[in-house]
Amino acid sequence: MFLRVEEVVHLADCTLRLKFSNGITKDVNLEPELFGEVFLPLRDPVRFRQVYVNPETNTIEWPNGADFAPEFLFEIGELVETADLPAELETV
Repeated sequence: MFLRVEEVVHLADCTLRLKFSNGITKDVNLEPELFGEVFLPLRDPVRFRQVYVNPETNTIEWPNGADFAPEFLFEIGELVETADLPAELETV
């Protein structure tokens, strides 16, 4: 089974809450990963908040084409307990 990102919520600064296709939700701080030509512009908070899930690639993406592999995001993320989830991100 391929891992996919199903939902994304911007929490603060460079931190996102991601719901994965395996039912697990993780908080991911991407600040340490925002370097290089495509990622450096995302240090601008306005641009970073433009994140969305691309249904064709099944991962998060920004309008400038920057993206991260779901497996990488899952690996660096911190598990969120179900009790800490808002209703729209609760796992079944």
